[in-house]
Amino acid sequence: MSVRIRLMRLGRKKSLQFRIVAVDSRKKRDGAYLELLGSYQPRFRPAKVEIEEDKALRWLQLGAVPSDTVRSLLSERGIMLKFDLLKRNTPAEKITQVTADWQAKVAQRVAKSVARAKPKSKKKTAAEPIPATKPQES
Repeated sequence: MSVRIRLMRLGRKKSLQFRIVAVDSRKKRDGAYLELLGSYQPRFRPAKVEIEEDKALRWLQLGAVPSDTVRSLLSERGIMLKFDLLKRNTPAEKITQVTADWQAKVAQRVAKSVARAKPKSKKKTAAEPIPATKPQES
């Protein structure tokens, strides 16, 4: 049996929500899944991502292959880093230290990007006059 970790679409049109699930690759696209690992809601800014780390790591260790999108979501949360360290038989203390350092670097990057963000431009309000245009002569 080949297991994949992928997104399962929920919600209605223009209101996207996804479940992150472990599914048998032989099943239909939106068929039954083996286990629910989390949820992903891209509509929000920033996107809401909830992943149960221990379940995701267990499925990865059992040989589940994440889809590209799920792999990027797992990478954002540091789960792929932790999985890589577990594959290399790294001691638990070293894993916690490396992941803590990684999370600190991510927090610094986010703080810098927020500080560099330009303020939003002023939008025209209804009180501002509309520029007059000359009528075209025929």
